[in-house]
Amino acid sequence: MTQERDRAVILLVEDNPRDEQLALRAFRKNHIANEVVVAHDGVEALDYLFGTGAYTGRAVQDLPQVMLLDLKLPKVDGLEVLQRVRADERTRFLPVVVLTSSDEQRDLVESYRLGVNSYVCKPVDFDQFAKAIHHLGLYWLVLNRVPAS
Repeated sequence: MTQERDRAVILLVEDNPRDEQLALRAFRKNHIANEVVVAHDGVEALDYLFGTGAYTGRAVQDLPQVMLLDLKLPKVDGLEVLQRVRADERTRFLPVVVLTSSDEQRDLVESYRLGVNSYVCKPVDFDQFAKAIHHLGLYWLVLNRVPAS
């Protein structure tokens, strides 16, 4: 990874404005100062990762430190985003955490079949949500290591 860890980006793929605000608030509450790029649908997430569409010209070698991916997205759903991320050599090792309200077994199984690193159901209560973000931030932004791109 070419980015310094303290400047690493979190890619939050979330179409629900309320859940987006909760996540951003939880990052602030837990003193996670990383830049957060929000993609509001699957197309926007893929455009960011692969430097297409509105992100044409973005330095695609600068991958996010982690992608937090909702499953129920407009245009291209989260499972398709995950499949495309894992199919491309440039993004194959990008840490992807599904952060979703779906506790359906088929979503869980399919996410792991497609190569997700972790699957987290969004807690409804803000304090529990903030704790989940704290743990995610600690692990994926501080402790986890990925191969150099």
